Amino acid sequence: MTWLCIMEQWQVLNSRSSRHVRTSQTPQTIHHWVRALAMKAFFAPALAVLGQWTHLSSAQSYPFTAEQERNANRTLSVGYVVYHGYTILDVFGPVQFLSALSWPFNITLSIIAKETGPVHSRPPVHHGPNGSEMDMSKMIDAQIIATHTFETAPPLDVIIVTGGVGDLTLMEKKDRSIEDFIASRFDKIEYILSVCSGSGFLARAGILDGRRATATKSVWSHITRGGKNVTWVPSARWVQDGKIWTSSGVTAGMDMMVAFLRHIYGDPVVNNSVNNAEYAPHVDPSWDPFSIVHKVPGANTSIPMQSLVGPLTEYPESSP
Repeated sequence: MTWLCIMEQWQVLNSRSSRHVRTSQTPQTIHHWVRALAMKAFFAPALAVLGQWTHLSSAQSYPFTAEQERNANRTLSVGYVVYHGYTILDVFGPVQFLSALSWPFNITLSIIAKETGPVHSRPPVHHGPNGSEMDMSKMIDAQIIATHTFETAPPLDVIIVTGGVGDLTLMEKKDRSIEDFIASRFDKIEYILSVCSGSGFLARAGILDGRRATATKSVWSHITRGGKNVTWVPSARWVQDGKIWTSSGVTAGMDMMVAFLRHIYGDPVVNNSVNNAEYAPHVDPSWDPFSIVHKVPGANTSIPMQSLVGPLTEYPESSP
């Protein structure tokens, strides 16, 4: 319902009043119509959302875990680590789901970088595998505003590290500020996630030692050089090892985020939010045809190259 609709209703009412309503009654009648329609236009979206929430909150029989109950009744502090040359969807894909869930739950988001202010998605100048200079200055630049530095970041429950071509520049400059931040916060946080090549930072920070992890398959050999005694899983959409979650390339970060949010909040509200976004996530963490596409050593070549996943049901009988 919009103000245009209200005006149309007013015109209909006005035409009716000239035929059926006494002149003395018309202003009052119009006033009530316009007020009622305006109230409906203003409150309808909120009432629709409230109706959904009431419907979801009535799922008393859902077996929430103690961890999910605790997370639902506290404020979750999330920090997203970015740098110049980050991959756009590595950040904004997962943030979409975080944002949607910040209405029913209490979630805060800090964007963390080496310096506050605009952080560019356009990759800085760097050198390719053959040593030649790579100038990507013609690429579209989507900027995100860093709210905190590594020194000023607040206490965090969750850290998410993006991937992006910019990691090559940081490695060339021997800039370990992200790795140092991860290492300094790891024992204090409850969860850490990486998207795409972001797991390279986790590996170089030393927190993947003795653990399982995955990464983007397009530059698999580049990422998996880091870390000691890391079990790199070649065919995986995402991998969870304790409080560490790592995903494959770009869009896999969205699937991992859906799985992570279902893990910490339960299925009902999360699935409803995903369905509202009309997104069909892959729910099998071992589904990874791109490990075959990119010829990753050790990839499971028996998996199907195509998979169609339908919308999530609101109350599945069991979680993956």
